[in-house]
This record gives sequence, C-alpha cells and structure tokens, in this order.
Amino acid sequence: MTDETSEREYVAAPAPNEDVIDTPAKPPRARVEDAVDPDAAPDRRERDYLEGFLAAAPPETPATGAGGELQGAVIEALREIYDPEIPVNIYDLGLIYGVEVDEECDATVTMTLTTPHCPVAETMPGEVEMRVCSVPGIRDAEVVLVWDPPWSPEKMSDEARLELGML
Repeated sequence: MTDETSEREYVAAPAPNEDVIDTPAKPPRARVEDAVDPDAAPDRRERDYLEGFLAAAPPETPATGAGGELQGAVIEALREIYDPEIPVNIYDLGLIYGVEVDEECDATVTMTLTTPHCPVAETMPGEVEMRVCSVPGIRDAEVVLVWDPPWSPEKMSDEARLELGML
C-alpha cells in the first residue's frame, strides 16, 4: 500500500438494522373540509348550461362530398373487397388512394395495385366499379387506376399490419 491510499478516509455503509437518520413524523393529510371556506356562500351551478346543447338539432350531414354519407358507404363497400393473395381488404391494404362523390352522386375511386404485374390487374378495377355501383344512392362509378405514387407497405393501416403480423 502506498501512503496515498492509506491516508484516504472511507466510510462504511450502515448495517441494515442500523438507523441512519431519524425519520420525521408524516405530515397530516389534506382534507376537503380544510379547503372549504365556511364563511363563503355556496355557489350552486344550474343545469341551464345544457339547455342550448340539448335543444340544438344535429348538423345535417351532406349526402355527397367529402365526409358525406355516400362516401362513407362507398368506403364500407370497398372494405368488403379482399385481395386474393393477402387476407386484408383493399381499403386497409392502402390500395385506395381516394374516394370522391360529386353532387350528381357519381363516385370516382382512385386506386393502385401492389404491382403492375398483379394477377388481378385485369379484374380488380372491374370488381371495384361493380361494388361501388351497388351502393344505394350511387348513380355511376369510375375507377382510375394509377401507378404513381407506387404502393408500398407503409400505406397499410395499422389493422392490416396487425392482421399480417407486421406490428
């Protein structure tokens, strides 16, 4: 041992049964009665704040346009079409890029396929068009098949990823 290490002062840890610091008594718990001012008059809130809310009619949802009832019905119809090779519907798979319903109740579906050489490249757009035309209230449907931007697994919904074991 050198002189330097022998000059250092070391403190040993206390034994488990040894009290190191006297613990102070716990402070008293706060009580609700302590916070109430007995001299203040109680404020009673009336339920009139709900009258306007309850009396208001729900906003009318348009049948056509973005967020309309027909657009929602078309999306639900698209969720019933499954890719034959993957057990996920084409909407959650991310193959549908857009659904538009105009004022004349004509639907336009912009979609892609996983690859241009997909085995259902000839039949899938026709099936989508038939399924959209079968939605009550839709007059006509057009399917626009695009390749740009190309489909990638990032376009899938979380539900589809979970179904395929990708989460």
